[in-house]
Amino acid sequence: MKKDKNLTIQVNTSEELTGIKLTKPANYAAGVTGVKVALDHAIGEMGAVRAFQTLAKMNQKGGFDCPGCAWPDPDDKRSVLGEYCENGAKALAEEATLKKVTPDFFSQYSVAEMSHWSDYKIGRSGRLTHPMILRPNATHYEKIDWSEAYEVIAQHLKALSSPNEGVFYTSGRSSNEAAFLYGLFVRAFGTNNLPDCSNMCHESSGVALSQTLGIGKGSVTLDDLHKAEVVMVIGQNPGTNHPRMLSALQKCKLNGGKVITVNPLAEAGLKKFKNPQRAEDFFTGGTAITDSFLQVKVNQDVPLLKAIMKKLYALEQSQGNVFDHDFIKNKTQGYEAVIADLEKYELQELITQSGVTETAIDEAVEMLASSKKIIICWAMGLTQHKNGVANIKECVNLLLLKGSIGIEGGGTCPVRGHSNVQGDRTVGINHLPSKAISEGMEREFGLKCPTDHGLDVVHCIQAMHEGKAKVFVALGGNFVSAASDTEYTARALQNCDLTVSVSTKLNRTHFITGKTSLILPTLGRSELDQKDGNERFVTVENSMGKVHSSQGKLSPASPHLMSEPDIIAHIAAAYFKNDTTINWLGLGQNYDSIRDKMAAILSGFKDYNKKVKEDGGGFYLPNNARIGDFSKLPNGRAQFSVCELPKHSLAKDEFLLTTIRSHDQFNTTIYGLDDRYRGVYNERRVVFINPKDMKKLGLEKLDLINLTSEYDGITRKANTFHAVPYDIPRGDIAAYFPEANSLVPINHFAEHSYTPISKSIKVRIFKK
Repeated sequence: MKKDKNLTIQVNTSEELTGIKLTKPANYAAGVTGVKVALDHAIGEMGAVRAFQTLAKMNQKGGFDCPGCAWPDPDDKRSVLGEYCENGAKALAEEATLKKVTPDFFSQYSVAEMSHWSDYKIGRSGRLTHPMILRPNATHYEKIDWSEAYEVIAQHLKALSSPNEGVFYTSGRSSNEAAFLYGLFVRAFGTNNLPDCSNMCHESSGVALSQTLGIGKGSVTLDDLHKAEVVMVIGQNPGTNHPRMLSALQKCKLNGGKVITVNPLAEAGLKKFKNPQRAEDFFTGGTAITDSFLQVKVNQDVPLLKAIMKKLYALEQSQGNVFDHDFIKNKTQGYEAVIADLEKYELQELITQSGVTETAIDEAVEMLASSKKIIICWAMGLTQHKNGVANIKECVNLLLLKGSIGIEGGGTCPVRGHSNVQGDRTVGINHLPSKAISEGMEREFGLKCPTDHGLDVVHCIQAMHEGKAKVFVALGGNFVSAASDTEYTARALQNCDLTVSVSTKLNRTHFITGKTSLILPTLGRSELDQKDGNERFVTVENSMGKVHSSQGKLSPASPHLMSEPDIIAHIAAAYFKNDTTINWLGLGQNYDSIRDKMAAILSGFKDYNKKVKEDGGGFYLPNNARIGDFSKLPNGRAQFSVCELPKHSLAKDEFLLTTIRSHDQFNTTIYGLDDRYRGVYNERRVVFINPKDMKKLGLEKLDLINLTSEYDGITRKANTFHAVPYDIPRGDIAAYFPEANSLVPINHFAEHSYTPISKSIKVRIFKK
């Protein structure tokens, strides 16, 4: 056993530099290089035969859903060459790696020592194989039997003075069955403290869309993207975060559609796409994706959209046939107020604030003016701001003016992150209780659901920090790295009596623990889920509202792994023992029985088992906005919104930092140290800065810098980054998360959605 070396726990990511190399940013995505990198990752972690056999089953009917993003699969024919992208292959390689983290591994390395490792090294350790416990004052995790682990959880939950002292977090990776059972247990336990990873990403989308269109989901399908006349991609980088979306945009372009890109950085995937599955792309150089690039300043999307709408309104007044007045009259409310709001602003002031040239804006306006089939796609570049909800509402305003909701080829497209993050919310993971779901659970299970609002992510962290929450259970995820204000979040977890992580692999949260900590290893998406000789499958919902089955094929990494539904069921059985009318263990064993209960409770899930077993195709959930039905909204109409301009009030020496992902990353999972689309290799500790701003600061390329943010008199730090000159608007900078998460203040978040302001943080730069 290695000695502890008297190390203390390292909370933030490692500041160790790894040897940076810079090249010119790429001008296209995918191509032969993408195929090579994908296969190198898969074969390196899994071996050649295992890699090719498993990749052939990913995202196929009867196979398993990619453990990465939530981008939808085609409804009809799927590619025999593979329905996955480079980063999907990396996600599979991470999950299906042959490396193992065994009890011997934990006896060799202390928690303190592992906490000093980089996130990349932690993730590369391998798959967890046994349930492990870190006992009070211990330096090392040790093996624990499953039965004892369940009892430890049960005893800590019983020791709470109130159920509201428990926090039950969910990651988007969990299946519908696991999430439903988890929500059922938490409500039977007596709380709605169900924070979810969506609180940190698309909560702003859900709030804005619910208030304006009556459903917190997008309204389009994959087929709509193919048929759109114009697709606006705002605050999103598909080439890295949702690479299969590029195929859809390419198909739109080949069908005659146009793409408008709005983003502070010109990303390679939105310049040109070389589709590895189109032979002609190898000879023609691929498809140019963006027709008009609007290089907006960070979080100045609202003034940009107002400028676009003012110009469209001027055209409507001069020539007509720009706005859909029949749709506006019959389907919407608030048009006059929005027009009056637009007239308050001077056009040139809006253009100046946006940072976009008027010429570029005019190009976009020309495309939009003559089109009706318009789709707006967005991701966290719009949601993670103080005015995140307003950003999405302004997008809806534009679509409503054009009558582009509820039609083929038009609508809203929030592009969700983790696979099934949308499904978790659909089946009941929500700190704001749904009356329909609560009443259904009471009817079907005979329990009394709590009615008080629970805690979202930000407020559960604050509750733990203040000692008001004492047990933290995470169904998947890497909470400490995903959340804002890293040091504050770490202290919050360390205040807990018990922290529990249901995980497939080691992550930083396993080292930032309560007084007692449990790691419960679970099956991955790609692994065979078998119970008493019967093969089981789960279901997920993609980002466009389709539910379908997912069934793993690989032998599990360890015979000691448990499925998530089984783990939840055993925790519930250990807690309630005989004091329950619910057959928890039976539900955990038989997923059909879970789905039958879901069908009886959830809207749109009738004949659930039958539908998901029919050729693996699945079914679409009801979507009122998709069919133009706004009857549940005030006066039965879609709602226009009057949105204020963003206010940042930067000091002369402050910059606005936006956090981004590298191309070797998905959420907090680090696949490698390269970001080849931006020309950065073998390093993650970089800050992208406009060359003129670097000159003003007296910085040379690759100089080392420190960053600080100051909110409410508290200074937060993130040290040791390379300054990298880059094409980004002046006054704006960008850095990767989770490395920059320590700068995000816990108490500053989006109005109404409480999503952290991770995309617009006021910071100062200091030469190291």
